[in-house]
Amino acid sequence: MSRNSGHTSLGSTIIPNRYDLIVVGAGSGGYAAARTARDLGANVALVDEGPLGGLCILRGCMPSKTLLATGDLLHEIRRSAELGVRAGAPELDFHALAERKRRLVRGWADYRIAGIETFPLFQGKATFESPTTLRVGDEVLYAPKFVIATGSIVAPPTIPGLVEAGYLDSDSALDLEQPPQSLIVLGGGYVCTELGQFFARAGVPTTFIVRAKHLLSGEDSDVGVGLTEYFREEGMRVETEALVNRVSVRDGMKVVHYVQAGQEHEITAHEVFYGLGRLPNLCGFDLDKAGVEHHEITGIAVDDTLRTSNPDIFAVGDVTGQYKLVHVAIQQGEIAGRNAATGARERADYRLTKTHTVFTDPQVAVVGETERELKAAGVAYLRADYSFNEHGKAVALNRTQGFVKMMAAPGDGRILGAAILGPDASDLIEPLIVAMAFGATVQDYARIPHLHPTLVEILMYPAEELAERLRAVPSLAVAK
Repeated sequence: MSRNSGHTSLGSTIIPNRYDLIVVGAGSGGYAAARTARDLGANVALVDEGPLGGLCILRGCMPSKTLLATGDLLHEIRRSAELGVRAGAPELDFHALAERKRRLVRGWADYRIAGIETFPLFQGKATFESPTTLRVGDEVLYAPKFVIATGSIVAPPTIPGLVEAGYLDSDSALDLEQPPQSLIVLGGGYVCTELGQFFARAGVPTTFIVRAKHLLSGEDSDVGVGLTEYFREEGMRVETEALVNRVSVRDGMKVVHYVQAGQEHEITAHEVFYGLGRLPNLCGFDLDKAGVEHHEITGIAVDDTLRTSNPDIFAVGDVTGQYKLVHVAIQQGEIAGRNAATGARERADYRLTKTHTVFTDPQVAVVGETERELKAAGVAYLRADYSFNEHGKAVALNRTQGFVKMMAAPGDGRILGAAILGPDASDLIEPLIVAMAFGATVQDYARIPHLHPTLVEILMYPAEELAERLRAVPSLAVAK
């Protein structure tokens, strides 16, 4: 079989559109799977409904971070007088920002598409007709193995009246040509906090309505509470432990009705941003015909080798409903590609790849286990933390919000996890990822030389404190 051929010869019979592996979905996870399997000699085809490029490039990480860079710069200019620079009030050219975002996204997408088009590519809606047969429009494709990497879709709203009132979701919010005059954000997850803060910095009066006790309810409470307070200090209104009942329209304005502490309240704005999550993209693929078990909320179930209930069909990325992170999707794609191409049973290890960051300001970054997870599992641990407002370089930069914390095993000092709420947290977490990848202890980390003065040297302080406590009480074996 030719590596680049879409035909298989069986005796005198030529079977068109026959491949060793077909990957459904050409986003980050699917592209990684296809590339990995092809490098191992497999004849691979890609199927994608389009538009090509993937969620991260088209409607996720890259366009949102482009907007956030502008919001952060606006904020720094407004605070410049604190560093002795009188710059005056900055003026945002939203049209220029939107055009810059489109230009950058086009460039990133074109680069990805060039890679995608090195494969046999079938564009259209994919539907399984059997465990080995896939229909794409008028084409019928055959393969003994598949990788499903169809990603996720915006979760439909469940709040009464919201559809009728009209709303922004994460896709439409990224495509605005002008900011709304005022905004209510429903939700406090990473999409809501990142884009909500951007709009606030773009001059939009912004209110968050959050069911939980703080923003980022999935994080440890000290991280979520800290970010909530910083948002309030910046001028954003954050209503916590608030349950939205319905949305209505009054005098051309959108009204959100909610209950808080047993009392009914309402708040009015020109626009509502609904950011309460995404769902696995499963609709219309006829996965039952392929023998693939799935659920509309939790996605496609996979084992540690990324195999589905049909061992010849793999699934990776958001469609599995696991860690909705691009770097996880890429790791899963590479593992699935190797397993599909070779029949191996390589297993995914999420201990470090579930590391994640939230690009608010201050940023949030987490590696390893959280305190919440350690407590839930009954794991003994030691904790130490250090505030940025006590760190010399942070004070010099006037970037003192937040803290770092580190958790270690009380027996040998092995680093179990860490979290950063602070400036450049997404970059500062990297040395801890490397240290944990090599099984480092806090004693090891405390001995690592760090440049001075730098932000990253702040990580030494909790490591040194934990190492000292372990030296002082070697038999320490309870959580502190």
